[in-house]
Parts: sequence; C-alpha cells; structure tokens
Amino acid sequence: MALIKSISGIRGTIGGKPGENLTPADVVKFTSAYGTWLKQRNRGKIIKVVTGRDARHSGEMIANLVNSTLQALGINVTDIGLASTPTVEIAVLSTGADGGIIITASHNPAQWNALKLLNRKGEFLSAAEGEEIIKISSSDNFIFADLQNTGIITKDNSWSIRHADMIMSLELVNREAIKKADFKIVVDCINSVGSLIIPVLFEKLGVSRYILINGTPDGNFAHNPEPLPENLAEISERVVAEKADLGIVVDPDVDRLAMVCEDGSMFGEEYTLVSVADYVLSVTPGNTVSNMSSTRALREITLRHGGKHFISPVGEVNVVEEMKKQGAVIGGEGNGGIIYPVFHYGRDALVGIALFLSHLAVKNKKCSALRKEYPDYYIAKKKISDKSGIDFGKLQEAVKLRFPGVVIDERDGILAESENWWIQVRTSNTEPVIRIYAEGRTMNEAEKLAAEMIDIVKNI
Repeated sequence: MALIKSISGIRGTIGGKPGENLTPADVVKFTSAYGTWLKQRNRGKIIKVVTGRDARHSGEMIANLVNSTLQALGINVTDIGLASTPTVEIAVLSTGADGGIIITASHNPAQWNALKLLNRKGEFLSAAEGEEIIKISSSDNFIFADLQNTGIITKDNSWSIRHADMIMSLELVNREAIKKADFKIVVDCINSVGSLIIPVLFEKLGVSRYILINGTPDGNFAHNPEPLPENLAEISERVVAEKADLGIVVDPDVDRLAMVCEDGSMFGEEYTLVSVADYVLSVTPGNTVSNMSSTRALREITLRHGGKHFISPVGEVNVVEEMKKQGAVIGGEGNGGIIYPVFHYGRDALVGIALFLSHLAVKNKKCSALRKEYPDYYIAKKKISDKSGIDFGKLQEAVKLRFPGVVIDERDGILAESENWWIQVRTSNTEPVIRIYAEGRTMNEAEKLAAEMIDIVKNI
C-alpha cells in the first residue's frame, strides 16, 4: 500500500513488495543504512543504540529484525521492549547512547509500522540527516562485522519506571495538589503501551481512582488510533457513566494526548498544548512554538502572559528546531503533542498528563470550566488522496486569487493566513495524502474554508 520516507521516519504498511511497503527487506536495509551512518559519524568508537516499540502485532517481528541488523553491524543494542516513544528518547539521552530506533507508526492504523530514528540527544533526525540515510540505503554500501566483532543485545525493561520517576522530579509537577484533588479519571490506552506506563505514573502522582479502558497491550486497537472526537465515543460515554472528573486519551506510542471533560465533551486535542502552556507560562514566562497546523489560541495565551508565539513547519523536528531558536519555554503540536524542554525536546504525553493535572488541581475547577477560559477557535481537518502530487506554485497563485490580501507562508506546503483565520495545504509526512486544515472562529467558517481549498486543489 505505502512506504513513506520523511522527517517522521521510515513508515509503511506491513507486507507486499520491497520498496513499496514496509517489508523485512526494507527494515533490514534502512536499519543497515542508519547503523552505517552512525558508524561513519563515530569512527573507531563502539556504538550503542536504544530500541523500543509499541504494542502493534508487527512490532516484535520488526524489533527482532532491527536488533539483529544492528548487532550484525557491530553495534551494541539496549532493547527496552514495550515502551512509549518519549521513554525511548529519554533512555537514549540518559544512557549516553549514540542513537535510537522507535518501532511505532504512532497514530496510524494497525497495519502500519515505522522506524523512527533518533540522534544522540534522543531527538528526531533532521531532514538533511534523513536524506543522508536514504542515500546510504540506496547504495547498499554496508559492511557487516565479522563474528568476533558483532554487537551485544541487552534487554532492559526498567525505563518506564525511570521515566515516571524523572517526571516526578520536575518543579512544576505538583503531586501534593494532584493527590489532594483526588481525581477520578478514565483512561483510553488503545490497547498499547500506555496501559503499562500510565498506571506507574498515576501511582507516583498519587492518583488512585482511575479506570483503564482498552488497557491490554496486545495491539488490538479498539478504534482508529488517532485521538480525534469521532474516535472517542466510548471514553466520552464512560466518563459520564463513571461520574469521573475527566478522561485521558493517548495514542499507541504515547506522544499525543487528548482530554475529555467531566460532561463527556471534548476538551480538544488542540487545547492540550494551550492549557499546559497556560500553566507553564504562569510560572515561567517566555516564548512558545507550535506548528503551522495548530490553533492560534496558543498565540493569544502566550501574548496574555507577555511572551511571543512562533510557528514552524509540521513535524516534531521542525518544532524543536524553532523552539531552540526562539528559546521557547513550552511548545508542541496541536495534535496533542507537548514538548517541555526543561525535561527533553520530544513530544511527551506523560509529561503532558502530569502538567495538565497539576494545572487542573491548582485551578480547582472542573475540566469543562477550565476549557471555557481559553479563546474559541475551530479547526476543520480534511485529507484527500495524493495520487499524482500537487503543483504548489499553481496552488499559491490560485489561493491568492481566491483569498486576496492573505499572507502566504511556503515553508510547509502553502499556509494562507488572515487576521482571524488560516488554511494550510501540505503533503503528509505519515500517509500518502494531502492534508487540508482550516481554522476559523466558528466551525462553520472552518468547514467552509476547507471546502473552498479542496475545490481549489481539485481544480489544479
């Protein structure tokens, strides 16, 4: 069906022909290229790589291929097993490893998997570094170690606990307030690794009243893994039925976070970052960064606290680069991704949970009341099949004709901004589609803007 090479890693559907899908041959080839790239950058050094995976059915198979390939290259592997994406990132950074591979397709459906590649800082590779690895993979210029120099594979299942312990050491995580609030929480773990680490985090936060749904890490996703409202009917109903204070939703690799209010309404994954930023900025004022496809409500909250808001192209690595450039104290993506640089430069739903609960406890308000404190924006998220590509030059001219006076940003597809709305069209990093997002002050306005842009794209 698809094999996508982008800043989000090497991602594809399982099975089929090599080069067209994510097959064993592709896994070995790209792992070999990544390992060769690491060896070229660390000549004469014994290389160490951390690996971990989500609970997808294909995860163990791919992990075995990845680990064995690295071993064959003479690279030592620390396999931390079933672990969240941010846990692998933390493990790379904390152990002084030279890199990491996370085996997860994040929000994609179960038939997908991916290799997310990390540098020695536990951060995603840049676009330029990714291109180097793709070039190496095309050359097949791999040199594997002889028998005496193959790598060693070590298993270490301690990192989920370590990750939670490190979160507890953060100054803004207010365990006392959270414990006093005595929240009752329903958590949808999508039958992946969230069901392993979130209970550990809750125990340390003093949250004793919680209910896990879809809480078996067997990879049998109970619904589409993307934490969008249309996929969250079950938890919404359960929050109301259990008379819970809120619901928490994570994706299969626990780097995205969405909340459900006590009345079953969606807090909105776009507002996960907004609320956490509000809390962080109230204590440590500064700048914020989000990607172009995120709500501009973050800009209003940032200005309210005296900071400046900046936008970056979509993709965690792009957000991180802009955060470092602007010295941002908090940032992330409107898909529910929180990046808190005091801890590490990676989207981390676990940090997001700890900070959100701290905020909610300190405010001493219901979840729905907290949501009402933030400006209302509405985003329409659409996608259309990308079968033949799109001429963004022609698209820009068409957008200017249809929406005169807009500001155009070409860093990631086409972003057209007006004072109270924006539209973005871009090629997806994770699926073979074109994404069309539009934001307005009402959902009707957002839907209308998105429909107009779809019409423009289809006419080019």
